[in-house]
Amino acid sequence: MLCPIVHRSNLDRMDILTQVLDRVRLGGTLLFHFELGHPWHLELPARPYALFHYLSQGSATLALEQGEEIQMTEGDFVVITRGEPHVFYSDRRAEPLRIADIERSSPRLGFLRHGSRAKPLSTMLCGNFTVSRPMFGSVLELLPPVLLLKPTADRGWLEAILRRMMSESALERPGQGVALSRLTEVLFVEVLRSWIASLSPGQGGWIGAISDPHIGPALKLIHESPEQLWTLSDLGRRVGLGRSAFSARFTRLVGQSMHRYVIERRMAEAAFLLETSDEPIARIASRVGYETAAAFSKLFHRHHGHSPGRYRASRRADGGYAQSGNSQVHVSD
Repeated sequence: MLCPIVHRSNLDRMDILTQVLDRVRLGGTLLFHFELGHPWHLELPARPYALFHYLSQGSATLALEQGEEIQMTEGDFVVITRGEPHVFYSDRRAEPLRIADIERSSPRLGFLRHGSRAKPLSTMLCGNFTVSRPMFGSVLELLPPVLLLKPTADRGWLEAILRRMMSESALERPGQGVALSRLTEVLFVEVLRSWIASLSPGQGGWIGAISDPHIGPALKLIHESPEQLWTLSDLGRRVGLGRSAFSARFTRLVGQSMHRYVIERRMAEAAFLLETSDEPIARIASRVGYETAAAFSKLFHRHHGHSPGRYRASRRADGGYAQSGNSQVHVSD
């Protein structure tokens, strides 16, 4: 007999996303404030992080390297999640302003005027999101290459955050980098919330599946106890589905089998523990569900490309969390 499913609130289901975001180094900042007079043309190079652009006034065409074009109007907010090369323009025939290096040594917001002084003018804010840690990589991979958010009645949060970021960037003050990083975290969470709310069933991988009344609670159980020997029958029973129905629903909504998801969750948890603690590898192996360090090490190497010991050493050498203990704003390669 199946156990009755306990319907959880959306806030409870979002606890998984809270856990993931709480464990990553998420930073970023505003980079440029453009005032653009027709005809104008901006050319942005590939970057090793996500870029965001907010068109606060006017209109623009966004064109990506593979040929996709998006018409943007006032209030549109776009994220280039993979940092691929792209251009903005009012007239593509205009001489482009090439932003050869969008990163700057100064923490102050750069104001740039480009094009003519003829009206109508367009104004645009540009910035970046910088992230690291294994589980966040999977979040970025689930986002579309270009994420466009159109203005809505409940989008006052976006303007409020960006205005605060602009005022913070305008003057050099103690703690400015940390303040901008924190504001960027809030901005990114709100962007994720808006994207999640727009998803249809089966979209967005495990992020979209968080809202499903059956798979959401199952994901929460896996995240809370990745070391458990979860089976399809066990999890299905816990969330009110039979084995076959649960297996099919999980794979359809998450985009991979439950078994594969559990392994990825364990490997992400192990990577986090290696980077943030001094626990012996054998102890970490046990904490993520493996009886021997040898079995754990073999799977970890296959998943991350390094042995656990080498992974820990390399992350510490790169200024990992366990050494710094602080969130960092990354504004260079």
